[in-house]
Amino acid sequence: MVVIPIFYALAFILSFIIVYVLIPPLGKMAFRIDFVDKPRPDAERKIHRQPIPLTASYAIFIGFMVSYLIFTNEYSMETVGVLSGGFLLLIIGTVDDWFKTKGKELPALPKLVVQVAAAVIVFFSGIAFTGFVNPFTHEYVLLPGWLQFILTICWIFGVTTVINFTDGMDGLAGGLSAISGITLFIVAISMGQTNSAMLAIVLVGATLAYLRFNRAPAQVFMGDAGATFIGFILAVIALDGAFKQATVLSLFIPILALGVPIFDNIYVVIRRFMDHKPIYIADASQAHYRLLRAGLNQRQTVMVLYLISTCLCLSSIILLLL
Repeated sequence: MVVIPIFYALAFILSFIIVYVLIPPLGKMAFRIDFVDKPRPDAERKIHRQPIPLTASYAIFIGFMVSYLIFTNEYSMETVGVLSGGFLLLIIGTVDDWFKTKGKELPALPKLVVQVAAAVIVFFSGIAFTGFVNPFTHEYVLLPGWLQFILTICWIFGVTTVINFTDGMDGLAGGLSAISGITLFIVAISMGQTNSAMLAIVLVGATLAYLRFNRAPAQVFMGDAGATFIGFILAVIALDGAFKQATVLSLFIPILALGVPIFDNIYVVIRRFMDHKPIYIADASQAHYRLLRAGLNQRQTVMVLYLISTCLCLSSIILLLL
């Protein structure tokens, strides 16, 4: 079914308005129940200097879910899988954020189990990386079921994780996600993937509304709950759109669209491995922390990474045209 272009605009506007309207009251509620990220002078990753509400994730989830359900023309097991997986991540992310408000860390295993479970739900709902088009014979190469499963789970888990790791500076994760979402929207429209396009434009509306309150100095955070949810949705959009019927060359399109968090965290993992450090323990080794230590301020760091992300996203669009 063809989606009329005005529906994309309306979905974007509705998602933006819902998130924009919900964030302030949720922020006030966060202070009442002490659900705030408190500054810790002894932690290099905690660069804010006052308590910040951790409730933007719920506004993002509600805005995304309501807008998508209203404007999508595809109600299927895939829809159930995406929303169910996203809800699971919202729950475990909330638990993780609650631990952080108490100055504690949730063990990695429960988060790993739930994130993998969310990816498994998506796979069995029908969204998966199934294969690619052979550039020489132009035939579709269907991968074995077990390999489809492994690649799909690894992709969803990986993108979910890297977006979460990128959420360490005001405006950074939200801005990079919006840039990637816009790129994946353009890719989905070009490939005729209307459902992926709707997922992407609704997510862009939610992230841009969040940025209104998260740009430096941030008034609200989305916490692990919001960052993992956004990363999960971006991964699903790529699977449901850019990876469908992809050629070998176009497989790089979603990777470039998410290039900054992906390449940065690959570097971080390699460094931690070489330094014999656990790869799952957060530290201040991401690019934004390195740029801060190099002398840039927060705004300059965010703008540099926005620029790099935009260049990578433009490269992915050029690759699509080729």
